[in-house]
Amino acid sequence: MKLQTLLIATLTLSIVGCAKEEQAVPDEADKAPAPTTAAPPAEKKEWQNDAFIEHMHLHAEKLDDLNFALADGDLEGAMTPAYWLSGHETVSGVPSELLPYLYRMREAARAVEEATDLATAQIAAEEINEQCQGCHIAAEVTVE
Repeated sequence: MKLQTLLIATLTLSIVGCAKEEQAVPDEADKAPAPTTAAPPAEKKEWQNDAFIEHMHLHAEKLDDLNFALADGDLEGAMTPAYWLSGHETVSGVPSELLPYLYRMREAARAVEEATDLATAQIAAEEINEQCQGCHIAAEVTVE
């Protein structure tokens, strides 16, 4: 149940983060003077290009598919996204210090593929999520 709640919260946050934010127009009385300095935008590292980010979003989609199938009690349905996660082509430019997370994520995805019961698959799916989160922390990437 905790995994399903986490996944729903993550999905909700990703949807909200992708939505276009509309700003309300304040009344003249509510306007405050604009600050003179703004925080600089977070600097992207060279390897964090559009192709890399798109590929990571695909990881998230496959993990969502896998977890939704497990939440529905569909072990067989979880195996297709697990198969993709375990063996898809790696995007170029992954820094060497992040590769261990990728390898452990793939091992956990293979464990989902090989699982003979939901409980075993759910434990392996939690490991996939832990590896993804660990990689985000190591790469200093926040999921919006």
